[in-house]
Amino acid sequence: MIGKLTGVIEMRGADHVLLDVRGVGYIVHVSERTLMALPGRGEVAALYTELVVREDLMQLFGFPTLLEKEWHRVLTSVQGVGAKASMAILGALGPDGVSRAIALGDAAALRRAPGVGPKLALRIANELKDKAPALMAVMESAPAMPARTADAEAPVAVAAAPTIPAAMPAASNAVSEAMSALANLGYAPSDAARAVAEAQANAPEAETPALIRDALRRLAPKG
Repeated sequence: MIGKLTGVIEMRGADHVLLDVRGVGYIVHVSERTLMALPGRGEVAALYTELVVREDLMQLFGFPTLLEKEWHRVLTSVQGVGAKASMAILGALGPDGVSRAIALGDAAALRRAPGVGPKLALRIANELKDKAPALMAVMESAPAMPARTADAEAPVAVAAAPTIPAAMPAASNAVSEAMSALANLGYAPSDAARAVAEAQANAPEAETPALIRDALRRLAPKG
């Protein structure tokens, strides 16, 4: 199983890249969001990959983070959601957006993805609502978005020390820490995930204490 590739982008297509890994070219299908974030031709990129094998076809799908790869696996477990639909959802919302939408049961947000109709969006939201808490708590997975270099022999060095955007760990840690705090207070994972998702949507840059306070307000009995 091919789990990760690091190499030089030789060609960019509408929904894929050709990644040259030490002389072997891999066609890796990616979401529109990932394609826009990747560097240009001749530069190094690293992607986590998922191999899909059918009787008549073998395809590699690429993801900048382990969280996005895991969401792809979970999304495609829903009946009617193939790889194409999953990539469309991740391209429209990103992994954090998918986490929030499913934690909130927000089928309307899922419908923003091309090709995802109301029935399918509702099925995804209903079937995966119990899986969002676990994935929201594992947002610390390090992205492998590429360090840029023109050196074609650089992939191994780049894989050892991928560039990590500074803003991602703080936001991800705040969510997982808030979820953990609410769990320690006795709240059910699904309720905690919904409250934290609502709090983060209201204040995306909020730190852990602010997220916990906002989530607690949302979990407080009404009336």
